[in-house]
Amino acid sequence: MDKYYLTTPIYYVNAAPHIGHTYTTIAGDVIKRYKQMQGFDVVLTTGTDEHGIKIQRSAEKAGQTPEAFTTAVANEFSATWRKFGFALDHEQRTTDPKHAANVQRLFKDCLANGYIYKGSYTGYYSVVNEAFVPDAKEGDVDPETGQPLEKITEENYFFKLSAFREKLIALHENNPDFLQPETRRNEVLAFLKQDLADLSITRTTIRWGIPVPDEPGHVFYVWFDALMAYHTAVVEQGRWPADLHLIGKEIVRFHAVYWPAFLMAAGWELPKKIFAHGWLLFDNNKMSKSRGNIVRPEPIRQAMGADALRYYLLREIVFGADGNFAYDAMVTRYNADLANGLGNLASRTLSMIQQYRGGVIPALPAEATLPLATNIANATAAAIDAYEKFEFSKGLEAIWQLIGAADKYIVEQAPWKLFKAKEEDKLNEVLYSIADALRAATLLAAPVLPESTAKIWRLLGYATPLTAERFGQLEAGQLPAGQAIPPVEPVFPRLEMQPTIDKMNELEEIEKARQDLLLGKTPEPVTPADPGGIPLASQITIDDFVKVDLRVGQVKFAEKVKGSDKLLHMKIDIGEAEPRTIVAGISQVYDPESMLGRKVVIVANLAPRKLKGIESHGMIVAASTADGKPTVAGFLEDVPIGARLK
Repeated sequence: MDKYYLTTPIYYVNAAPHIGHTYTTIAGDVIKRYKQMQGFDVVLTTGTDEHGIKIQRSAEKAGQTPEAFTTAVANEFSATWRKFGFALDHEQRTTDPKHAANVQRLFKDCLANGYIYKGSYTGYYSVVNEAFVPDAKEGDVDPETGQPLEKITEENYFFKLSAFREKLIALHENNPDFLQPETRRNEVLAFLKQDLADLSITRTTIRWGIPVPDEPGHVFYVWFDALMAYHTAVVEQGRWPADLHLIGKEIVRFHAVYWPAFLMAAGWELPKKIFAHGWLLFDNNKMSKSRGNIVRPEPIRQAMGADALRYYLLREIVFGADGNFAYDAMVTRYNADLANGLGNLASRTLSMIQQYRGGVIPALPAEATLPLATNIANATAAAIDAYEKFEFSKGLEAIWQLIGAADKYIVEQAPWKLFKAKEEDKLNEVLYSIADALRAATLLAAPVLPESTAKIWRLLGYATPLTAERFGQLEAGQLPAGQAIPPVEPVFPRLEMQPTIDKMNELEEIEKARQDLLLGKTPEPVTPADPGGIPLASQITIDDFVKVDLRVGQVKFAEKVKGSDKLLHMKIDIGEAEPRTIVAGISQVYDPESMLGRKVVIVANLAPRKLKGIESHGMIVAASTADGKPTVAGFLEDVPIGARLK
């Protein structure tokens, strides 16, 4: 059996896993499952990059040792991947002693071959990016993050990167598939055709790193350390070199320039292929911890299921290009393609077999043809070609064309009419054909939708696991006749848009708070309790207070929000051209009639937020009593509408 080894990036532990990490890991999991269904013996590894000054400082800020901090975050990655059911074979931590020994071995081989020398370096260092910034001067900031640069002078060991410029150019020019997509390859070639400076690979100003052999006080720079995790993960099993490194485009230079140069210098084998996907964008900005716009995967899994996220990311976004992420687009895609597409085909087909044939797959009549055979063949060829090229969106489109053809065939043949007319042979042909198309679509979609396709496979009556099937044997007419199917169960129940988004937003807040605690972030300190026993928030300045625009408003309209026992939908006049729409969680205490004409205080400059599909433009000020019930703030005197509280 042929072997295949692929990797995700080695994820940096300055943050808990977010959807960007999940995106790459989903892609790796899909490729592994596909290659297994092609008959390969596949190993998929991931890991965590745990050294460097940024980690050391994050641990100090959290009041933890670097060892405790990195272990907590590495465990968080592992727990997330388990919840998503990823088929990972090994998670390599860079704090593993075996990894340290392997990095030191790489250093010794590069040193013995004359590609490492000792020197000193003075420059401006970006702590966030773990790198010196070329041509920076006093007062400059990191061009990506805006954070101040630190001037550092230290003794280092340097790697002779300049010696590999021509070899690296030849690597990329003579092997166009080594780095994909083409845009990334062109960027790297443009970089290589400039002068290459030698690379500092050790530090003496930090302690949290792998020690350099025979050099007290030196530790390895993060990239000379981290990249070796791909090698460490499988070297004892004789799996190196990697067939594929999956990475994000922001770390292309480290993988396509530094990594092959290190390996060339040591005389070790190079990986066979690197594929760099694009960024996930949220509100057209790259998701990142520094921007505070990251989305966490666990709330989506809880609200919609792991397969929903897998399908959306790989169907909606061309792998290799940037793509926008949005909750509403994900729910729309789920309902259109999964609930109304694959799920509906499974439900219709299996329900008709239960109703018309007693839950047994009918035999194809002797003279019958397979009207969907061409559709199955076309979908199979297109999907396999797309999987091979990592064009997941195209592959899923081809599979859903098969699903569409089966749906159209059902409408054209109207099995319910055939049953009523007692056209038994034709009904058997139709039922077998659509069930066979469902079988083929289920097989083809299995790498992307492992949980739901396994369920459909069982509902088709198979006792053997779907993972035991092989794409090379996929052709029309292989569904066993006479196979009994179990009672039909829904696979992708439809989701209501706003309640699903609200649920994900609520779960996101909970998950963010949990992860903040994991990373050592504690709530702001509070002052001692007031005489009423309710803790006061931490102190603010007058500058903080004047940012909040509090206005007097009068309620002109009020009604309960459908589907909620807490929310009240109101129109409140604050002296603007039109009354404000505001949704408040007060309906358990105040009925709509009691609020009409009442003067209230609202926060007028609060960013809009949707609640149960209604966009609220402000917030009513209310006191929270001991039992948790709100008491709306009001006035004893007559106060004009629109007056600002000071």
